[in-house]
Formats: sequence, C-alpha cells, structure tokens
Amino acid sequence: MKLSELKPGAFGKIVSMAHVPAISRKKLMAMGVLPDTEISVIRVAPMGDPIQVRVRGCDIALRMNLAANIEVAAHAE
Repeated sequence: MKLSELKPGAFGKIVSMAHVPAISRKKLMAMGVLPDTEISVIRVAPMGDPIQVRVRGCDIALRMNLAANIEVAAHAE
C-alpha cells in the first residue's frame, strides 16, 4: 500500500522508495525516511495535502504526491 493511503493514527513500515525521484529520495533519507523504518501518519491537512508523518521520533510534512510514491506495509500497533 502507499503511504498516502494510511489513515491518521495508522502505523506502517517503509518497504520501498524506488518510485520517489532521486533528489527527493536523498532528502528524505537524510531525514531518516529509510526502507525498513517504522512510520506513522499523525494527521492530514484540512484540504488533504500535506500529511504529517512521524518517523524516528521526528514529525515531517510530506506532499501527497510524494507520499503516493512510498510503499509501506501497514500494521496495527
């Protein structure tokens, strides 16, 4: 499933970032968004874009089109 499909309060593990453009992927990786990393959706902006995610204890705002390129495996926690 895509990160953009996770609902607020849901948890997942990043599976793949292969479809993220190289420049954006490097920036995300520098912020700790890496494969096999736990990620959770905190909230979605009122108009639906961006979303706030928490990874490694830090909150990051991501555009929905970027989140749609990140594959995650959802799980309950």
